[in-house]
Amino acid sequence: MSLRPLLTAAAGAALLLGTVAAAPPAAAAPGETVTISGTGHITDDGKVTLSGTYRCTGATGPAFVSSSVHQGSSTVRYGIGGTRAVCDGTVRTWKNTGSVPADTLRAGTVRVEATITELRSFAGLPLPVFHAVQQKDVELKAA
Repeated sequence: MSLRPLLTAAAGAALLLGTVAAAPPAAAAPGETVTISGTGHITDDGKVTLSGTYRCTGATGPAFVSSSVHQGSSTVRYGIGGTRAVCDGTVRTWKNTGSVPADTLRAGTVRVEATITELRSFAGLPLPVFHAVQQKDVELKAA
């Protein structure tokens, strides 16, 4: 029996373990935050606008503030745009706008989640690094 398949498998496992060992951190650095404004807006045709502030540091890859929303007992979340984040330690504002299917959301209370995510290269693959996350109930007003 040849040792080549065994050595190839061992090398592949070592490479995989090395990639996993270099995985991005799961927790935000001290002082990194994202906030969500207490009010959002929705138009008759389903265009939703959400906003807030963020502060992040130390990004070496492109970073974004993304947001999602759901209403009532539904567990389906709808992505509402994304804003390019500048992670220089300064508190900045974000504003995301996106459309949801007609009659999916209405004016009233919704649950919003905002996340600062960086795409950092690990072993040549872009993997997400989460800088901050926040969930909040928001009053969605007709625009």
